[in-house]
Amino acid sequence: MTLTLIILFKFFAFFAPAKADAVPTSIYDFKVTALDGGTIDFAKYKGKKIMIVNTASQCGNTPQYAELETMYKKYGNKLVIVGFPANDFGAQEPGTDKEISAFCTKNYGVTFPMASKITVKGDAMAPIYKWLTNKQYNKLKDSEVKWNFQKYLLNEKGELVAVFAAGMKPSNPEIVSAIEK
Repeated sequence: MTLTLIILFKFFAFFAPAKADAVPTSIYDFKVTALDGGTIDFAKYKGKKIMIVNTASQCGNTPQYAELETMYKKYGNKLVIVGFPANDFGAQEPGTDKEISAFCTKNYGVTFPMASKITVKGDAMAPIYKWLTNKQYNKLKDSEVKWNFQKYLLNEKGELVAVFAAGMKPSNPEIVSAIEK
């Protein structure tokens, strides 16, 4: 009888869905690859606000890099900005991680953390964006990434508190107010 249970357990375990696609329950559970090949560990941002932005180098919104960098320096003790390059809209981020890094440094002096290029929509959506865009995970609301430079703001407890449209500049009073709260 015990052997039968073991065989049945192994049979069902073999056919059970893989947990590789499991989405973490907290933003602090995420570790993502950085542009330089290192790791961005969100757990080290506990106690700070986090702004997550999908970026692109050849977009009308690309100049927002400068405002994001200014904001990162101004609020560095209480805010971290993490950029996620994505080529999902108009093929506006065709470069490799190395090319993206060089572009951001040369043209905008970016020093805030930048993740390796990902996908922010569709079936290949990165797990962190599944978390950001689904109320069942983020506990705030469902959303869809509509264009490059959409912004997700999390509070010091790692809770999603706001989603800002791609065209809204980082210096917008609504964004500044949410950060300064």
